[in-house]
Amino acid sequence: MSVKVKEVIDALERFAPLPLQESYDNAGLQVGLTEAEVSGALLCLDVTEEVVREAVDLGCNLIVSHHPVLFRGLKQVSDATQVQRVVRLAIQNDIAIYSAHTNLDKAEDGVNYQMAERLGLIDVVPAGDCGVVGYLSAPMDARFFLDRVKDVFHCQCLMHNEVLSRPIQSVAICGGGGDFLLDEAIAQEADAFLTGEMRYHLYMGHEQEIQICVLGHYESEQYTVELLERLLSEQFPHLPLYKTEVNTNPIHYLY
Repeated sequence: MSVKVKEVIDALERFAPLPLQESYDNAGLQVGLTEAEVSGALLCLDVTEEVVREAVDLGCNLIVSHHPVLFRGLKQVSDATQVQRVVRLAIQNDIAIYSAHTNLDKAEDGVNYQMAERLGLIDVVPAGDCGVVGYLSAPMDARFFLDRVKDVFHCQCLMHNEVLSRPIQSVAICGGGGDFLLDEAIAQEADAFLTGEMRYHLYMGHEQEIQICVLGHYESEQYTVELLERLLSEQFPHLPLYKTEVNTNPIHYLY
């Protein structure tokens, strides 16, 4: 049974409606024609030239990403920037690109819920405008909790503030650049707050108040691909779906 690009888009937007996205965002169709029949879909966090070539090699004419390729308008399409090269390469190979970003973050059972599920949190509910808060099934020593977070999210480097002297049970989460939710996490009396990025000065003044855990942007959202796969496989069981094998994290760590 054939599936058109617009049908995949409709399924994604039923789960994560575009009006949920933040005002600065540009989720939705990035490149391509919605009437095209989908030969296969490649799922990823970021779209790079390597990812587009991977789609070509797999015979996919649709890429579904978390992060949009286009945040701002292009004044030219040449080879001057990575974004321009990605757009040219996609168009040359008749590949459509669709991105579900902050709307997917904020959707019920979206990105933040996926992170909570990976940690084994229960009774997960929304916290603030686009985060969640949930609970460990039993209190956990703060040092053990940090080790667990590092292991679950495969963090090469986990940044945190002073280790709490009390156990952790309630956990607030906001994937990506979510440090704006720190005050809400404190107001909800969460024992710990997980996010992908945090500005330096926000670590200060919260010693023994809340356990701050900063995973890295890519690390915090890496399981978005599994979320997209689950969503689309339920809607289109016969559509070939592939998870990218390209690690698009631009940050490297020197030990």
